[in-house]
Amino acid sequence: APCHSYCLGGNTLSLCPSNGIGISDCKHSEDVGVVCSDKRIPGFKFVNTLPNHVENLDIQVEDVRIRPILSSYRKRIPVTEGYVEVKDGGKWKQICNTEWSVFNSRVICGMFGFPGEKKYNARVYKMFARRRKPSYWDFSVNCTGNEAHLSSCKLGQDTSLKSNSTCAEGLPVVVSCVPGRAFALTPMVGFRKAFRQEQALVRLRGGAIVGEGRVEVLKNGEWGTICDDNWNLLSATVVCRELGFGTAKEALSGGRLGQGMGPVHMNEVECSGFEKSITECYFNKEALGCSHEEDAAIRCNVPAMGFQERLRLNGGRNPYEGRVEVLVERNGSLVWGTICSEGWGTMEAMVVCRQLGLGFANNAFQETWYWPGEVSADTVVMSGVRCSGTEMSLSHCLHHGAHLSCPRGGGRNAAGVSCSETAPDLVLNPQVVEQTTYMEDRPMFMLQCAYEENCLASTSNQVPANSYRRLLRFSSQIHNNGQSDFRPKASRHSWVWHDCHRHYHSMEVFTHYDLFSLNGTKVAEGHKASFCLEDSECDEGIEKRYECANFGDQGITVGCWDTYRHDIDCQWVDITDIKPGDYIFRININPNYEVPESDYTNNVMKCRCRYDGHRVWMYSCHNGET
Repeated sequence: APCHSYCLGGNTLSLCPSNGIGISDCKHSEDVGVVCSDKRIPGFKFVNTLPNHVENLDIQVEDVRIRPILSSYRKRIPVTEGYVEVKDGGKWKQICNTEWSVFNSRVICGMFGFPGEKKYNARVYKMFARRRKPSYWDFSVNCTGNEAHLSSCKLGQDTSLKSNSTCAEGLPVVVSCVPGRAFALTPMVGFRKAFRQEQALVRLRGGAIVGEGRVEVLKNGEWGTICDDNWNLLSATVVCRELGFGTAKEALSGGRLGQGMGPVHMNEVECSGFEKSITECYFNKEALGCSHEEDAAIRCNVPAMGFQERLRLNGGRNPYEGRVEVLVERNGSLVWGTICSEGWGTMEAMVVCRQLGLGFANNAFQETWYWPGEVSADTVVMSGVRCSGTEMSLSHCLHHGAHLSCPRGGGRNAAGVSCSETAPDLVLNPQVVEQTTYMEDRPMFMLQCAYEENCLASTSNQVPANSYRRLLRFSSQIHNNGQSDFRPKASRHSWVWHDCHRHYHSMEVFTHYDLFSLNGTKVAEGHKASFCLEDSECDEGIEKRYECANFGDQGITVGCWDTYRHDIDCQWVDITDIKPGDYIFRININPNYEVPESDYTNNVMKCRCRYDGHRVWMYSCHNGET
């Protein structure tokens, strides 16, 4: 039988005529595919029309907005108060407030990225409605308050059928929304500069933009994840509002935004939608059968701050790369210009990609002569940019302001970026460090290679070859829990051959090993070049891709880990000169942010360390700075 089917343009492929599921003589060489248009039909249909209306009522709205009415709100970013308007038949129309409830306002505010709503001055809006006659939409809306979007609310009565005079006793609906702390209005600037999360019990990790990430909760002092069994928009919305965002756009399952580490704290979460915190929802404390492959994640509605309009990439081969051009005010008018590339690095590129909604940084470029941007935008308008990496906009980073300083000039030396929808995420296994730590006294004549690579304390310069160094040794097991492979920034032709150890270094500094006194003073240090980045082991079902032998490709595949065994050179801290006592041991992976990652907060691991002069112990090892 022929393996074709044909469709008449319905909503689902299963309704198209065909031979039936599994009935064909086709081979996989005949598999079909599609390329979808990135232009979507604007607006949405109401999915819950009331049953007592005309049958098959098909109500589609082109758009919804909050239109600021009062002059004090018109220049504010984000827009938090105004008329609720729907676009129907190409025209913006107001909604009659006679059947409007606070639950409806809650849903509208959530759609636009706000966690809550508040009362407003109704008297002022009455005066405005008298002066300018509203044009009302034909329908009212009936929400329960826990919907993530207006389209999930039921349509109320057709107001045009109720009486001859539409909304004779009412006024246009007004909402006043409360922004989360990260977007809170200030009289001077219009927004707070740094992104700060509102609740310490819940956090998001691994997301490319503000308001998305893997959900992690704090329990008994330890961060853990949520299993995706029963994970839905209701529960996701509770988390979004708790963190100061609006309702949830998506409830993601299957570790879509990377896998976490540590325990799975919650399973089978069920929320009503009105809880203040996800920890108030019902959940199953038993996470039997749950693994980090099932970590739940969310994407939240966030307020429109207009950041994307003030930045653009130009000259690249695709929309994800190019010279960075920024819109600034000069002599009373807005002009596009470039950014001085001096000091430009991964953190700055991360903020650019986030601001443009293009995901994570893939690379930061200090030369962009091969990307001809707009000639009119060649002038440097921003210099001295330094970002922490969490900012929502490049303008929130430290920079020189009006006092520009760029000795190299712009043009060919302007800053550039390339962005990627995914990124790796390296995480150290703290248990392996704790379980493999020991102390070794090793003679200097056996440490020649390590000495050449600066893996010993500086005092080793003046000691004879038959003396000993006391080494704190341990294994490192470094997992890639991200969404793309970890690859060294340097291309293969620029890797450095180390003749003594007979291998290539693809990263000169891959990890820092430091020992601190309890008051924070560094007392000993070590560093590790990438002896060889490769897949030592992988999760079940994942094949190894990277192997160092025979000048092989270096990297760490998603779902695999690279183990630096305790018995290889430089896998230590030289503690010859330190006194017995209690210390803090810290490992920092990818410390110079040379390779972009989705989450740098888990690159640090800390342990308590006790050294009595004869033996050494590691305990309380954990990921993160805290």
